[in-house]
Amino acid sequence: MTKKEIILAGREVLELEARAVAGLKNKINDEFVKAVNLLCRTKTRIIVLGMGKSGLVGRKIAATLASCGTPAIFVHPAEAGHGDLGMILEGDVVLAVSYSGETREILDLLGFIKRLGVKLLLITGDCNSRIARYSDIILDAGVEREAGPSGLVPTASSTAALALGDALAVSVMKKKGFTECDFASVHPKGALGKRLLRIDSMMHKGQAIPRVMAEMSMSEVIEEMTAKKLGMTCVVDGLGRLAGIITDGDLRRMIRKHKNGLLSKSASECMTVGPVTVTKNDLAAEALNIMEQNRITSLVVLGNEDRVEGIIHLHDLWRTEMF
Repeated sequence: MTKKEIILAGREVLELEARAVAGLKNKINDEFVKAVNLLCRTKTRIIVLGMGKSGLVGRKIAATLASCGTPAIFVHPAEAGHGDLGMILEGDVVLAVSYSGETREILDLLGFIKRLGVKLLLITGDCNSRIARYSDIILDAGVEREAGPSGLVPTASSTAALALGDALAVSVMKKKGFTECDFASVHPKGALGKRLLRIDSMMHKGQAIPRVMAEMSMSEVIEEMTAKKLGMTCVVDGLGRLAGIITDGDLRRMIRKHKNGLLSKSASECMTVGPVTVTKNDLAAEALNIMEQNRITSLVVLGNEDRVEGIIHLHDLWRTEMF
């Protein structure tokens, strides 16, 4: 093949698969709604079945469902007949992926699935197949043709099934009200987990928060800042509401301005009013952006009525290896 022929071949595959996925839009119908409602009602798990390429697609669908708040596991149909059927429990939902709808290993399990009274959801390219006739809900993932030259290699069909599985998982996630916080709780590792970390999970709380009253002397301020080791302190009123902050930078500027008279000053005379703040529900990534934009190393975390709830420091974000 020439360079031009290789490029044309690659583009043709992408065009065919893109058309296959786009063609699914008109197949998002009442059956799809039934499938989403069924998965949302399930109190136990989704058992995903599939052989060959459909099995690989099934594994990905199971992983996506689980990561979006719907417990799901993949069971290999061939292994199911050798003991893995014990993984399927009453109350589960079985999601089978079979483009032909005639996969022998899945057909062999239908009797057991029906005896157990488990609902069967099928993603297939043949809505009149034998597995389809046993299914409670059928999602049509049929495509006009495969992308391979012989039309036999699962390409466009597996891409369509995968896309339909994603549509199913995300729709279930939205219907169940699965939030960013929920998503972060099941993705604690990796770059994604780091991006979704909340300030509440890493801020300094309680006695670890440096704070002084507005009328305290600067000698007391320095003692508090030295003890808490965050390079700053909050200045609060009697109700714990933020009045201002004093940072290491403020101290250096005040020493230049007042020299030996600094220690006789009060916190209220030296504090910075209206500092940049965040809430405990903000993302850690947002806190990092704010620090970078304002060239500061810590942020006060405010709660109701401007009460100080915590401090987030740049070093806390460094430990997450977020950057």
